[in-house]
Amino acid sequence: MNILVTGGAGFIGRWVVKKLLEENHNIIALDNLSNGRLLNIEEFKDNDNFRFIKGDIKDQKLLEDLFKKNKFDIIYHLGASINVQESIDDPATTFYNDTVGTFNILERTKIQMFGENAKMVGDKWELDSEEEKHPCKVVFMSTCMVYDKAESKGINELHPTKPVSPYGGSKIAAENMVLSYYHAYGLPTVVIRPFNTYGPFQKSSGEGGVIAIFIKRALESKELNIYGTGEQTRDLLYVKDCAKFVIMAGFNERVNGEIVNAGTGRDVTINELAQIISQDRVEVKHVEHIHPQSEIMKLKCDYSKAESLMGWMPEYTLEEGISETEEWIKNSKE
Repeated sequence: MNILVTGGAGFIGRWVVKKLLEENHNIIALDNLSNGRLLNIEEFKDNDNFRFIKGDIKDQKLLEDLFKKNKFDIIYHLGASINVQESIDDPATTFYNDTVGTFNILERTKIQMFGENAKMVGDKWELDSEEEKHPCKVVFMSTCMVYDKAESKGINELHPTKPVSPYGGSKIAAENMVLSYYHAYGLPTVVIRPFNTYGPFQKSSGEGGVIAIFIKRALESKELNIYGTGEQTRDLLYVKDCAKFVIMAGFNERVNGEIVNAGTGRDVTINELAQIISQDRVEVKHVEHIHPQSEIMKLKCDYSKAESLMGWMPEYTLEEGISETEEWIKNSKE
């Protein structure tokens, strides 16, 4: 298949690209490199089925040209601003990237599928027979950060949403646009909400994930700093499990028009996580939270919908994932 991966040079995006290439699909990765890195996709540069385009999903001319030259079968839309704290300090950037950028992708996909001059008459499309049209599905990556805090049984897709940051708010707005294109136009779409994902190629600097940051600091014999009390919990999903979930959502028609979670069903406090990673190698300290209002105190996934509709289940334990991640960080070029 011909597949577009936005954010394809990002942490999760590069794993999605890798798995799709292993399945012999033709891949274009679109990324503005604001968060993604060429280092992430270096191993694919000699693959004849892979092409990288540096570009922005807010650039409508670029998208128009890209869709005119290519007929995509699936779009994995992962490109986004992903930093919760930065979204509080600069909400405009997050909104335009995550919500407006998603709208741009949906519009180009609709035009590819139905034609530039197609019109809705009642609930039917009146198509321009002279235009070349091509069906396409959009998989939109949202986030668990749209949810209100969990109870002991975990969060399913009917759990209340409560965006406590502009990042969460922008993702919910984008989700609603994605689902509206399914219901209004019959465009095949699915909204996926992976829980906190970690693993090799995640940044271990300040804007990276907590596991990568903790591991890097432990390896450098530096103390681990925890924001707030450390009693907040996270359901931590290994990136290889996440990438498999993302790809399966694109090939499974049963999830069209749906919202689907992915996680492990196990949550750990940040205090517990710090102890698992530190292994008494370094000191663990608590520091003042930058934006405490953005903290969701309990996140635990109920992934039963993904299991029943897609046959997806996580394969890696937290300890296995941390071990692989630490080995990668030890040997990485960072």
